[in-house]
Amino acid sequence: MEEVLVRYSKDQIQKARKIKAIIFDVDGVLTDGGIIYDNVGNEFKKFNVKDGQIISHLKEQGILVGAITGRKSAVVKRRCEELKLNFHFHGVKDKLAVYEKIKAEFSLNNHDISYIGDDIIDLQVIVESGLGVCPSDAKLYVQKYADLICYSAGGSGVVREVADLVLASKGLLENIVKGYFSRT
Repeated sequence: MEEVLVRYSKDQIQKARKIKAIIFDVDGVLTDGGIIYDNVGNEFKKFNVKDGQIISHLKEQGILVGAITGRKSAVVKRRCEELKLNFHFHGVKDKLAVYEKIKAEFSLNNHDISYIGDDIIDLQVIVESGLGVCPSDAKLYVQKYADLICYSAGGSGVVREVADLVLASKGLLENIVKGYFSRT
């Protein structure tokens, strides 16, 4: 789908074409980074359904999808399970160490992975990954190290934007879209 790819440089498209796994932070990527607590301590988060919609298609195309989040949250764990991510790690303080474990477990190299993060804790993995990505509202010092700054802000379809880029760069997105016209 050429209309998806026109937004990106040749280098970004070439990097996206190599991706075999998309890994992302949660707060500030799948969400806008906000945390709401009620008076009895219940935690609430808002997720963008557009991110979730594409994950099954990525997996059907053999692309691994997972999360590494710095917080432990029952809400986030529930969302990761609902999305049927290949893996998800919670309460992680050293994201690079977990990233290295994922690479070893799935026999991946840096150029095989796109990592999406929005804050300081994500910087090492953004730099190490083959396609380091951040949302448009990430701090400037995070954007400085990303290969791609999304058009979308955190919680507004960042994972969807990267997934569409990866699928389009591999020539897979058009058939996914066309498949919705032939479904009964």
